[in-house]
Amino acid sequence: MNEHIKLIWVYPIAVKSDVFNVFHQFQIFIERQLSCKIKYIQTDWGGEYRTLNFFFKTIGIHHCLICLYTHEHNGIIECHHHHIVETGLTLLG
Repeated sequence: MNEHIKLIWVYPIAVKSDVFNVFHQFQIFIERQLSCKIKYIQTDWGGEYRTLNFFFKTIGIHHCLICLYTHEHNGIIECHHHHIVETGLTLLG
């Protein structure tokens, strides 16, 4: 039985150095609301996520990297990004 959940949460941040604090708050939220642990995180290995890599290893989260320039991954991500941007512009307009 495949029990994957694919959900997206958006947390706008002012500076990249806020990523650790925002992720930690998100982790607490998920563990309380869904009664489960985060097992995998997928990032593009940007500098803000590299600093989290040690933290992920410490608490047992597998850090998956996006394969850059692969249509299969980037197509899904671009679709979500486009939707988020369009929704944000609609709310501001």
